[in-house]
Amino acid sequence: MYLHQWLEALQITNLEKGLGKDLLHFAPELVLCFTIVLMLFLRLFTGLNRLHLGSIALVLTAVALLINWDAWQNAGGSDVMFTGLLVFDNFTLFIRFFLLTFTLLIIWLTLLTGIPDYEDSADFYVLLLGAVVGMSLMASANHLLMVFIAVEMASLPSYALAGFLKGKRRSSEAALKYVVYGGGASGVMLYGISLLAGKFGTAYMPDLAAGITVALKATNGLDPILLLGMLFVLVGFAFKISAVPFHFWCPDVFEGAAAEVAAFLSVASKGAGLALLGRFAFAMAGLTKLSVPDPNTWLQTAQYLGMAIAVFAAITATFGNLAAYLQTNMKRLLAYSTIAHAGYMMMGLATLTRDGLSAVLFYLIAYLFMNLGAFAVVAFLRNQTGSEDLSSYRGLMQRAPVMAVTLGVFLFSLLGMPPLIGFAAKFQIFYALFEAGKLYSHAQPPRSGLSFTMYALLVIGALNTVISLVYYIKVLKVMALDRPVEDLEGGTPAPLRVPWGAALYSSLLAAAVFLLGILPNWYPLIDYSQQGVSHFVLEPSVDILERPPGMLRTGR
Repeated sequence: MYLHQWLEALQITNLEKGLGKDLLHFAPELVLCFTIVLMLFLRLFTGLNRLHLGSIALVLTAVALLINWDAWQNAGGSDVMFTGLLVFDNFTLFIRFFLLTFTLLIIWLTLLTGIPDYEDSADFYVLLLGAVVGMSLMASANHLLMVFIAVEMASLPSYALAGFLKGKRRSSEAALKYVVYGGGASGVMLYGISLLAGKFGTAYMPDLAAGITVALKATNGLDPILLLGMLFVLVGFAFKISAVPFHFWCPDVFEGAAAEVAAFLSVASKGAGLALLGRFAFAMAGLTKLSVPDPNTWLQTAQYLGMAIAVFAAITATFGNLAAYLQTNMKRLLAYSTIAHAGYMMMGLATLTRDGLSAVLFYLIAYLFMNLGAFAVVAFLRNQTGSEDLSSYRGLMQRAPVMAVTLGVFLFSLLGMPPLIGFAAKFQIFYALFEAGKLYSHAQPPRSGLSFTMYALLVIGALNTVISLVYYIKVLKVMALDRPVEDLEGGTPAPLRVPWGAALYSSLLAAAVFLLGILPNWYPLIDYSQQGVSHFVLEPSVDILERPPGMLRTGR
């Protein structure tokens, strides 16, 4: 009797200790949740309707960022949270840092542009931070049920944000399209999850990886239920990344939504979706620290899952760049550019190697600065000209030289022009593809198909970089060489009075794009991206391919 009571008390004590540790690991998300509750509470007081809550959101997001930075400095290993539903490792911390830094910058941008206004500020930032919490969960999900919950937590606030411009038909239409496509993709993904969980009797990703190992050996790599379930789950991921052919929502939503919301969706949603795809793909390949390593599982998974990601990456990058040619609206042009860059980052994931995932993390940081900067300039110029069409950028070099120069820096970086950060990011992806091609060619037995695919992706990525030159140069040509509309009509083009805050914001982002590009080895960004995968992904290497399972090397 007493022994039974003592054991129960011991279990409760252990549960309390485990919960305390989990809540400590979960502290940044808790701060964001507290911020959401606080802003909803403040909305109860009508006298505070004239108080803009962006400052509160900015300060508390900075607190969450500092907490995450402290955890990054003291991180050492991989751990699970909440009975294995989430993972706490350097990969989680890196994506959190990426999301919180971006959220801080996007809140600052909204304070400069005036969207949202005082009355709607609480609603806007509640939706924004709610989506960020869901995206953070996407990066740390370790169970397919948590994957679905996290995707929905990130998606539902995003639908509302897309239609946040009240009274505008195009904004409402964009939100409706987003909801319809998102609902369909979520349903397909949930059906895929049910197939995998039903077949293997678990939705815990490391256990799924072990079940996949057995299934592939029993069926010689061809299991219809497994392939169908994986395909349906990937549909949900592809929707968040806006990978072709699940990209239809992206241009319309970006055009109808405010430029600030489009910037948020283009960077944060892509980053979280790629992080989720990376965690899922590497877990299914048995290459995570929580998996039982098996070189054969890695190679067989790469042959199917890696090949599928590679095909979608090539199609996505090519379609995005070709479709951007005929766009006359800047937000639609940047939307297709976003699709193309999602394809580049998927190329890194297709390698299913540690260097490939590290290159994707590096690319995300570069993408944060250059894509946010481009959308920020669009938002600032919208406030001045009332238009987001490319024609309103005619003669911008004479009318607003700071905006024209900074936008040029962002576009050249998106192109991948040295010495900007975009060049360093693409170089990391292409180098990972080259190394993966060599790795698969030296496997035992050699995977010549995978090796050829990696080299083909490298060529396709380089060709797409050349193709994208056309539409980026088109924007620069309109800004620098075309005459303003007022000049063509016989009038005198008036200079645009850009606020100093807007000029400072865009200039700081442009400086970051330039400095991080010319000093990539001096600045610890490369080290951080490698550290971001150090406690998450095992390192497949040629010299261990013939070793028995369990003999994989775990460090560099």
